[in-house]
Amino acid sequence: MIRLCAPEELVEGRSRGFSVQGRKLLAVRRDGRPYVYLNSCPHRGLALEWREDDFLDASGSLIRCAHHGALFLIEDGECVTGPCAGERLQALPVREDDQGLWLLD
Repeated sequence: MIRLCAPEELVEGRSRGFSVQGRKLLAVRRDGRPYVYLNSCPHRGLALEWREDDFLDASGSLIRCAHHGALFLIEDGECVTGPCAGERLQALPVREDDQGLWLLD
């Protein structure tokens, strides 16, 4: 297991990026639950953000690819609009406890 951050460092409705063992990741907390994905758009494999830790659309309800405008559901990474509609972000297994958010992969 690899500790990504303390639980309070992933704020509800916000996103964060991480670099772990050469992989770029993104994390979002929604309805109290953390979701972690590989930071790679299925359309062209580019990182999703233009600015550090900025992975969400203006409403904060969808993950956004800043390069292509694709939008992804936070809960399962499915692309709902854009050039990769129907594809998904690669979800990564995590566990959370009082000590942190842990990458299980």
